[in-house]
Order: sequence, then structure tokens, then C-alpha cells
Amino acid sequence: MRTSSWEFRLASSLVIASALLYTFHYVIFHDMHHIFIYMVGDVAFVPIEVLLVTLLIHRLLERRERTRKLEKLNIVIGTFFSEVGTRLLTYFSDHDPNLDDIKSHLVFDAEWDEKSFTRAARALEAYSYDIDEGTIEMRPVRDLLHEERDFLVRVLENPLLLEHESFTELMQAVFHLAEELESRKDLSSLPASDRSHLALDMKRVYTRLVTQWLLYMRHLKDHYPYLFSLAMRTNPFDEGATPMVK
Repeated sequence: MRTSSWEFRLASSLVIASALLYTFHYVIFHDMHHIFIYMVGDVAFVPIEVLLVTLLIHRLLERRERTRKLEKLNIVIGTFFSEVGTRLLTYFSDHDPNLDDIKSHLVFDAEWDEKSFTRAARALEAYSYDIDEGTIEMRPVRDLLHEERDFLVRVLENPLLLEHESFTELMQAVFHLAEELESRKDLSSLPASDRSHLALDMKRVYTRLVTQWLLYMRHLKDHYPYLFSLAMRTNPFDEGATPMVK
């Protein structure tokens, strides 16, 4: 209500100021014809001005603001992979029986370009992700997620997540997996049906992790070559990767 009252007073003041200036103009020049010519001309330009401000300038500012927010969000995504994501990705991929079918599309080098990332993304869309529930151990995943719970909570609370639907879905899948694992006291003697259920939750996280990881690698390649260089040398899908510069 205060805002409306303030706006009303401002609008009234501007209208009164305009009327006073037109009156002052008439008192000096006694030329109502001249006043109406410019008044009509100014009013006629108002629709064009609205078009320029609302459709062009506003959209440009909105796009710039969105780009700024996405840039900040990519910093959050990078921190997530540094603290949790890459370790999860390494562990899950080690227990993916079909990994050889997709590995060649995820081992990149400095020569990769836009087309290379597009081909990799298409390959991932057709790939059948899997987790070998017979060999994977649940405890390391639970311990990692428990250890990093406070960090994950801070990431999930970040309002920038609203700007990135796919990363939000990844975080929701990670938290669901953490809750499932935390709710079981003994992970060493689970029935086969329960292991299958947990493996399905891991597969959900794994699927979203790989997709988000590739998007983030694409971002680094375009904007941060030095970070991309490190990511290339620590690629979880490259068995010969080493952080040492050769």
C-alpha cells in the first residue's frame, strides 16, 4: 500500500509539473498551436518508446542478467563436482558393466569442439546406463554422502538452482539416494530386492551425473581453458588420465 501511495504521489507531481511547464510556455509565447503540435508529436512517439523499452532494452537486460546468474551457477556446479560429483561419477562408472560402449565418447582432448560435444551428448541419449548391483558396495556411497551432507544442503539451498532445472533434478536424486542409504542401519546384509532398489536409485543419480558433467565440461572448454585442462587430466572415464602435465 505504501508503494502504491508513493507511486501515485510521484505520478501526480509529474503531471502537475508538466501542466505548469506548458502554462509557462503559453504565458511567454502565447502560441497554443505550437504547444499542441509538440504535445501530439510526443504522445504519438509513446507507443514506439514503449516498444523499444519493454521489448528490446528490457529483453537485452533480462538476457544479460540470466547470463550472469548462469555464470554464478556454473561456479556452484564446478564446486559440486570438485567436492562430490566426480567421486560419485568415478565410483558409479567403475561398476557400469556397459561402460566400454560409451567410454570413447567421454574421453576428450584439447581439440574437441562444439560438434564433438554434440556427438557425445547424442551418444549419451542413446546409452543404456547400468549399475552392477552384485558388485557395488553401498557403504562407500553412504559414507561419502554423509560426510558431504552439509555441503550438499548448502548447494540445494542456493536460489540459483531455480535457473537450472537439470542440475536441480540431479541434486534431488542425490538427496533421495542419501536418505535411502541413511535409513538402513546394516548395508552388508540387504535382501536382493532391496539391493535392486538401491541400485536403481544409484542409476538415477549416475544418469544425471554423466549428462551434467558433460554439460559442465562443455562450459569449461568454451570459457575456462585452464580449468578444462585439469578436467581433461582427471577425467574419470579415462583410465590413463593423470593430473601430471606430460
